[in-house]
Amino acid sequence: MDEVRWLSAGEQRAWRAYLEATRVLMQRLDQQLQGDAGMSLTDYELLVTLDEAPDRRMRMSSLADATMASRSGVTRAINRLVALGWVTRRPCPDDRRGQLAELTDAGRRKLVETSPGHVAAVRDHLFDCLSPRDVERMGQVFGEVRDHLVEGTVGASRD
Repeated sequence: MDEVRWLSAGEQRAWRAYLEATRVLMQRLDQQLQGDAGMSLTDYELLVTLDEAPDRRMRMSSLADATMASRSGVTRAINRLVALGWVTRRPCPDDRRGQLAELTDAGRRKLVETSPGHVAAVRDHLFDCLSPRDVERMGQVFGEVRDHLVEGTVGASRD
């Protein structure tokens, strides 16, 4: 059995700060969207993902993968967005079992209306407390973490 490589005190502080900051940031962004636009952060992410997709539509399974949400969670959220008139569901033309979610014109309008407040909250809660160097480094570090997790690559050895 391999020996556990426990986190150092510095790694433990960084890990816990990351977890707490991420939780609080997501909570604040969700609160802003709920208060200003009557939607959750998950709803907003789904609308953005659909807006950026070809023809503003995606298979439900691909939408779940793109948003890192469970398929059942995406189904519940899409059902909510359908009820609001922001998304429609339709059968997938090349797979009878598949479903497509499509952003409606009303959903696009809601997204355009909501985005300035959301971006202001992201700026206020995250980027305004960082220097340009911090933002650059943050992009580099989390890009490396993403690449490692998604592609299985390992960055250069660090001191």
